[in-house]
Amino acid sequence: MTRVALAAGLALSAATALAAPTDDAKVIPSCVHCGMNREKFAASRMVIDYDDGTSVGLCSIHCAAVELAVVIDKTPTSIWVADLPSKKLVNAETAVWVLGGTRPGVMTSRGKWAFADKGAAEAFVKENGGTVVGFEEAVRAAYEDIYKDNKAIRERRKMKVKGEQKPN
Repeated sequence: MTRVALAAGLALSAATALAAPTDDAKVIPSCVHCGMNREKFAASRMVIDYDDGTSVGLCSIHCAAVELAVVIDKTPTSIWVADLPSKKLVNAETAVWVLGGTRPGVMTSRGKWAFADKGAAEAFVKENGGTVVGFEEAVRAAYEDIYKDNKAIRERRKMKVKGEQKPN
């Protein structure tokens, strides 16, 4: 099995002959870290399968990075991400990722979108900007953005509780 070192020094095994989860958004309806509805955010959702047979459903690569940073006693055996155009889960390690551009991401201001094929990613970049990258670079960017993104999320939630509007 191929091993890939993540920016945080974690190791995970590439999915080998595993089928993507089906009905994952119905089985795990909300993100374990932020509570967001995974069916509503089907285009950015992720699933991490662990070596102990457990799986976790997430709304985005932001929450997947949180999961990978916090859960260090289990090894991921596969990581799945939604292909943006089709919303079908694909292997996150072999997906083509687009980092940045004008379309904000889920739980992050710097978008990180996954595509099953390079042509779709390149078409997205042509329309929205950004850079085609691999999985490791997308995860590294998610780690880099966590502090700033979490701070912005806290502020938005605080304003929502107070009944204020988001500043422009």
